[in-house]
Amino acid sequence: MSNDDGQGKDSGKRKSGGMNIDTALVRELAELLNETGLTEIEVEDDDRKIRVSRGAVASAAPVYAAAPAPVAAAPAPAAAAPAPAEAAAPAGPDMKNAVKSPMVGTAYLTPEPGAAPFIAVGKPVKEGDTLLIVEAMKVMNPITAPRAGTVTAILIETAQPVEFDQPLVVIS
Repeated sequence: MSNDDGQGKDSGKRKSGGMNIDTALVRELAELLNETGLTEIEVEDDDRKIRVSRGAVASAAPVYAAAPAPVAAAPAPAAAAPAPAEAAAPAGPDMKNAVKSPMVGTAYLTPEPGAAPFIAVGKPVKEGDTLLIVEAMKVMNPITAPRAGTVTAILIETAQPVEFDQPLVVIS
């Protein structure tokens, strides 16, 4: 089956079982998956629905299953040394003050490359101040402070992929 338009060019649309598949759109969505670190994208218009997902998700599951083994060995030394356990205790309560990502995307701590970051640990913020930006689908979404306080932790790095509801910044 050829998609040749008579001029030696591929039209980008293939006929498959009565359905036109826009291969250029599928490729663009696949590139977007790679750029954003997403595992799945679905788009829909009047007469079609296209879903592109990564097959690597299944292979990631065994990695997560194997990860707890080293973590289980770590508490034994922590129990023997009370100082690290005490240092870890304050991190738990701070997480209730974490600002979480409202979307999947890529987080940026600066308004543009080379610019000063929006926030720094130990600096005060006011309610509504921009903390960072999450890029999703080529749209820059400012993440603002829900309340006034002091930035006690920045839990991500710039250009890091983030998931929905992932803690980004702690404001106390």
